[in-house]
Amino acid sequence: MRVPLLDLRRDTSLDAQLEAAFRRVLQSGHYILGPEAEAFERACADYVGARFALGVSSGTDALLLALMAAGVGPGDEVICPTFTFFATAGTIARLGAKPVFVDIRPCCFNADAAAIEEKLSARTKAVVPVHLFGQCAEMQPIRRLCQERGVFVLEDAAQAFGATTEEGRAGALGHAAAFSFFPSKNLGAFGDAGLVTTDDAALAERMSLLRTHGAKPKYFHAAVGGNFRIDALQSALLAVKLPHLDGWTDRRQKNASLYRDLFSAYGWAATPPRCWEAAPRPDAPILLPPHCRGRHIYNQFVIRVPGEGRRDALRAHLAERGVGTEVYYPVAMHQQACFASLSPDDRQFPEATLACRETVALPIFPELTEAEIDRVVSAIKEFVER
Repeated sequence: MRVPLLDLRRDTSLDAQLEAAFRRVLQSGHYILGPEAEAFERACADYVGARFALGVSSGTDALLLALMAAGVGPGDEVICPTFTFFATAGTIARLGAKPVFVDIRPCCFNADAAAIEEKLSARTKAVVPVHLFGQCAEMQPIRRLCQERGVFVLEDAAQAFGATTEEGRAGALGHAAAFSFFPSKNLGAFGDAGLVTTDDAALAERMSLLRTHGAKPKYFHAAVGGNFRIDALQSALLAVKLPHLDGWTDRRQKNASLYRDLFSAYGWAATPPRCWEAAPRPDAPILLPPHCRGRHIYNQFVIRVPGEGRRDALRAHLAERGVGTEVYYPVAMHQQACFASLSPDDRQFPEATLACRETVALPIFPELTEAEIDRVVSAIKEFVER
């Protein structure tokens, strides 16, 4: 039995509605922004619990637009975790600011609030906590630290549309938030698309201006912006999928629970302590992802495989048996060649450096069957016990 990491065409139940939305946009003759985008933006704002939502061209452009609107530029420092997708740090550097990297919590893979506090300086313009793999970062202490210093907080919620904490949903926990609708996300587009959210009317107006080259009215440019507009077609198609998102997330959560049950039955997998639990890391061949806070939407189900070279050996073993996996991420931001001038040192980021060597994502998509999950765990059992 082959088990793909992701199969975007397994569920065809919405095809008729998606085709109808396509025809509606085709016949409208309005293909960028417009009524379809406005309707989708309203639905997203309601879902997230934010006052304003603006559809944009990608998750990367969502980050870039929000940082531009916050006034980030040369001479500024922006703090972000080193264990993240490149866009988090890349958008900071594109604006001429300096990415300041911090280590992660070993439990949830999100930025450590204490590490952020250590890196705050008079030059810190913004902090970009990342809600990695579908679980929210520890926002309350991060927001408190930034509020005391007048620092802008931008949630990188690219992997967390629908994730929550006790304070609310991702997207309403900072000054602004950036989402991605890349096809592999829980709410995936049919190409690139993204979203920014905020409760700040002035910031929303600024982002709206910058989204269209800083022009208002057309051809009169009050600022230098960019072309960050969402397509009407992506808006219409995403609007069809949005009402089904929570159901898909429920199935991801059930898949995660089944993984835990099957691993637990074998007795050689362990769950590390959660953020607030003072306990040593367990000595086990497989470490499962702990659920630290709120609603984890499981954009990825990421396990750890301790031991030098064992993660890559497991991936090869699973590939031979037709099981798809992915490594998010093999190289941290502080290890990237383009940031070598920052003189980073692995010793400053021990948890992120270890995560790059140990972590691997298993299939978790909603249509995954129990038999397929059992196949994945059985194949891992073969590896552990050989």
